[in-house]
Amino acid sequence: MWSIGDAAAKLGIAVSALRYWDERGVVRPAARRSGRRVYSEDELHRLAVAKLLRDTGLLSLSEITTIVQGGDDWRAAVRSRLTAIEAQQAVLARASEFLHHFLTCPREDPVGTCPKLREGTAGLLQ
Repeated sequence: MWSIGDAAAKLGIAVSALRYWDERGVVRPAARRSGRRVYSEDELHRLAVAKLLRDTGLLSLSEITTIVQGGDDWRAAVRSRLTAIEAQQAVLARASEFLHHFLTCPREDPVGTCPKLREGTAGLLQ
């Protein structure tokens, strides 16, 4: 069993974050000893998963709670977030393609004179 301070130190997060996660129902401590939260190995693992999901910056605390708690909706939450991430990846891939082209385009003024960039923006102008 780990105290809240030990759990926070082990995970590299603030004690206040663990208290907030407890209040929001992300992970509840296994027990209280003398009024203090203590976490078992299972709760520590759930906290580590919550931290991993939080560190991606792409999930809300509600989504993290749903996934970590495991109820009936966790798969739907994961599918929904995956769909959003995949859409974001497509946008980022396109942005990366254009930015790489800017750096390698032999034209002195790619925005004004590059046929590839004109082709890429043609659909936006209809």
